[in-house]
Amino acid sequence: MAGSSFGTILRVTTFGESHGPAIGAVLDGFPAGMPLCEGDIQAYLDRRKPGQSAVTTQRKESDTVEILSGVFEGRTTGTPISLLIRNADQHSKDYGNIADTYRPGHADFTFDQKYGFRDYRGGGRSSGRETACRVAAGAIAEKFLKDVLGIDLCFYTKSIGDVEMDPANFDRSLILSTPTGMPDAEANEKAMALVEACRMKLDSVGGVVEGRIAGVPAGIGDTVFEKLDARLAHALFSIGAVKEVGIGDGAAVSRRRGSENNDDFYLADSGSVEKRSNHAGGILGGMSDGSDIVVRAYFKPTPSIAQPQETITRDGKSTMLEIHGRHDPVIVPRAIVVCETMCALTLLDAMLVNMSARADSVARFYQRS
Repeated sequence: MAGSSFGTILRVTTFGESHGPAIGAVLDGFPAGMPLCEGDIQAYLDRRKPGQSAVTTQRKESDTVEILSGVFEGRTTGTPISLLIRNADQHSKDYGNIADTYRPGHADFTFDQKYGFRDYRGGGRSSGRETACRVAAGAIAEKFLKDVLGIDLCFYTKSIGDVEMDPANFDRSLILSTPTGMPDAEANEKAMALVEACRMKLDSVGGVVEGRIAGVPAGIGDTVFEKLDARLAHALFSIGAVKEVGIGDGAAVSRRRGSENNDDFYLADSGSVEKRSNHAGGILGGMSDGSDIVVRAYFKPTPSIAQPQETITRDGKSTMLEIHGRHDPVIVPRAIVVCETMCALTLLDAMLVNMSARADSVARFYQRS
């Protein structure tokens, strides 16, 4: 299977299936010398793991990470960092009724058409469980961005269904304490009521994850095919349930005039170049401009619902399907950390690539003392 690796210099490869013995990741190209322990990674996995609230699947996975290589005496060695997460709470029998039936909204049909078979136990490689591998690897990248480079990533739920947070009520401390991941207490209560209403109707709901990345210097990213916004979009679109990605003001810019949308530059008292607005979301011409990078990922409703749905079997017979088992009524709250760590991997990789962009930078690095 192609497509299981991501990155240029900093490269992550994930492996494993939803109902196999384990899943994991190998992170290659990471710099040597950064302090790292399993607890640094576990904190991120705990944000994603199931069974923590009424808005998540009740599958009970500890998602305990094991570092198998790439760390010696508490520091990264510069060699591949291998990470393992053992599966513990698989209920494969829950999927017996779909062994020969394609679930609407899932990859069952397309996977079968491509490979001639599929792992029907939770979707196998197509399962959202694979994202735990990304989080484990991305946690390491985010630690480097924060601790070494002083870059801050803040991701949260912007909306669930038609319930949207109010920026005037933004409280960052609520992101990790509300079940929805919304930094707005009032919006969180409304969203919880919406999710419960969907659950009672055996239905699900979608939503939006928004992220703001502060402290990225100007000039990160490349023109043409390796634009930073294109790479961030690639990272976010690689998450299974994402159907749209926005940078800055996103689709809203298509309804404006240039005079409304351009971000005017000015020279700050500190001597740095600043912008009076940030409609561009911190990226111009595929490169960071020094202001906050703003990204948005739009998630579809969880396709696994217990309502009757029309579908077909592998042999082409029409049938009705009701999906039972343990599923999230909304994906968004657990997806926050997935979006965050995928953006961390993308950004750190782009910054490592950028180190060779200028001759004087290379000369300084290799200058003899």
